[in-house]
Amino acid sequence: MGNHVELKKEIGLLSGVLMVVGTIIGSGIFVSPKGVFEPVQSVGISLLVWALSGIFAMFGGVCYAELGTSFPRSGGDYAYTLEAFGPLLAFLRLWITVVIVQPASLAILSLTFATYAVKPFFPDCDPPTSALKIIGILCLLLLTYINCRSVKLAVKVQDVFTAAKLSALGLIIFTGVYRIFKGQTDHLDSAFDNISLTPGGLAEAFYSGLFAFGGFNNLNYVAEEMKNPNRNLPRAIYIGVSLVTIVYVLANIAYFTVVSPSAMIASPAVAVTFANQMFGFMAWTMPVFVSLSTFGGLNGIMFTISRLFFIGAHEGHLPALVGMIHIKHLTPTPPILLSTGLALLMFITSDIYSLIYYLSFNHWLWIGVSILALLQLRRTQPDVPRPIKVSIFFPIAFLFLCVFLTVAAIIGNPLVSLLNIVILLSGIPVYYVFVKPNKSLTAVREASARVTREMQKLLQVVQPQKEEKL
Repeated sequence: MGNHVELKKEIGLLSGVLMVVGTIIGSGIFVSPKGVFEPVQSVGISLLVWALSGIFAMFGGVCYAELGTSFPRSGGDYAYTLEAFGPLLAFLRLWITVVIVQPASLAILSLTFATYAVKPFFPDCDPPTSALKIIGILCLLLLTYINCRSVKLAVKVQDVFTAAKLSALGLIIFTGVYRIFKGQTDHLDSAFDNISLTPGGLAEAFYSGLFAFGGFNNLNYVAEEMKNPNRNLPRAIYIGVSLVTIVYVLANIAYFTVVSPSAMIASPAVAVTFANQMFGFMAWTMPVFVSLSTFGGLNGIMFTISRLFFIGAHEGHLPALVGMIHIKHLTPTPPILLSTGLALLMFITSDIYSLIYYLSFNHWLWIGVSILALLQLRRTQPDVPRPIKVSIFFPIAFLFLCVFLTVAAIIGNPLVSLLNIVILLSGIPVYYVFVKPNKSLTAVREASARVTREMQKLLQVVQPQKEEKL
């Protein structure tokens, strides 16, 4: 038995569940449930929207369970798009993730962490922008070190901070249950009074609710690193999404036992408003909990999406260096460093939060493409073993939802959506000039090979090799 270098299977069922929960629950449930409530102006309808959003997310989850067990390879959406539709569309998925989705996600979450970490020191004013940037960058660099140092350490960080965020939500829910038993349910008693819905308002509420469930598919990015993925991957998705749905609904019920509908709309961070009214001098704990929650979500995204870059390099869609792992730590160091480097560029702008609109459009567009891939692969590869094969109802219903949300993003932000499309299409010439084999670029490839060799020495990374079985 010879030495071999490959990514290890470090993720069991519990860690898988916590990764699903940790990547779904970020700062959103603490900060802006008003995104669901404000368009419908009804406590009861907003709670229904939260519950139905969880059910719809489960529809997507069962589809990804089929994809992940039928094609158990890391890379998630990229891998399924490649398998079903070929290299060009898969490259475009990778391109938009490298250019916008991953760096913007990391930068936004880093700044959100910084904002709430220092909020207790600035209770009556906004923290200085320069301080937020410095703390956000330090947070990003710390998690980069952790993810480069050890897969097991990164998983442990995810477990601990997911437990922390669930503890914070547990405190909110417990307070709500206590107030319900005390009979303090004025806003809940009139939950369905004076309902005045518009189709546009309902659509906007669902858009906000479903966006809060983003990340339910992230576990598929690390399928190859799961122990017994055929059993643990679907179970982790089912348990994780169900747990998040229950927590989201109960947390919103708890909010409405304390925060009035008008205060909900006016509050920039509902959990902080809740804490200010309920916890007195201990209200500072809630911003800390929000920052811990964001830290865990940031770690989960860094851990999972870096594997997308890793697999993309193995397919020749990114430089070979990005597909290498550290000879000692057995972590995908180059793609993690690439993710961090691109995210640091995002700190140049002070208007980083505007990039959330770019994320919304791309999120649902490419999840829809993955659901189309499921349908396409059933047709073109019917003989592939499918440990889980869901009813055709689930992919059809969820695909309709993805189309609706993508169109809603275009209608809501046409200029941003147009820019998204332009950036996406710009990947086509990049693919044909730099990715697709081209004899005229021999000199470029030779220079790239030299740079790769030098970077290998610097980073101490090699191409992973499977152990040969005797």
